[in-house]
Amino acid sequence: MPTFTSYDGTELAYHLIGEGDPLVCIPGGPMQASVYLGDLGGGLPRQLIMLDLRGTGDSAVPTDPTSYQCNRQVADLEALRNHLGLAQLDLLAHSAGTNLAALYLVEHPDRVRRYVAASPSAFGVGLPITAQMRLETARRRRDEPWFPEAYATLEKITSGTFTDDLWQAIRPFSHGRWDAATQALAAVPAQQNEEAAELYVSGLSPDETRPALATFRNPVLVLSGQTDVGCPPAFVTAYAALFPNATLTIQPASGHSPWQDDPAAFATTVSDFLHR
Repeated sequence: MPTFTSYDGTELAYHLIGEGDPLVCIPGGPMQASVYLGDLGGGLPRQLIMLDLRGTGDSAVPTDPTSYQCNRQVADLEALRNHLGLAQLDLLAHSAGTNLAALYLVEHPDRVRRYVAASPSAFGVGLPITAQMRLETARRRRDEPWFPEAYATLEKITSGTFTDDLWQAIRPFSHGRWDAATQALAAVPAQQNEEAAELYVSGLSPDETRPALATFRNPVLVLSGQTDVGCPPAFVTAYAALFPNATLTIQPASGHSPWQDDPAAFATTVSDFLHR
């Protein structure tokens, strides 16, 4: 397992999967170990560089907890680029990881050649996701047997009621299918640094980030799942419009982790974009 030393002396780890030109991958969570990304469904003709953010996975815990803030971790990504000896990165970020990627694009726009935002997060850019967006997306699943209970629970959540048991009840909406294999996968506890996650979001500045992304002119792929209530198609469309050179792909019958629901479609879309 390779490691490198970041700007403050914290030793960070990354994992190498596959062969080919490097694709640096930032996990979501926020602050979840990169292991959940697996090999992104396989089929990508790239060497995946899966970064464990500070305090997660095999990376060390920093001495200064405030360095968990998203804006502080931009320097970690730049330290990784220098460690790899790359003039530019091809970058993929998932979910909450897109907040960090967006800040990196703003601070180092000349150091990213292509960027894939998978199931992007709204927090870093300040775009609204309304209750109506989530409910409309959820109703695509109305013919599935678990739908009535899950939908009623989602209505409670979107009305402002939040408890752990309610979040568990709407898990099917995060996946393109809710079969035995998916349920087993969803039951695996997330390797997340919860303390770090709270500090991570405090380092966001959406009102500054959003207009700055309009100046990033290199190719961007925004990819999401059609059934993902956490990242509804209406929001993803607005997210893609932030970039002047973005391609939007909404993958059918897929949820928050589209490489799990349809790995072949995910691999084809991402590969075509990276080799365009």
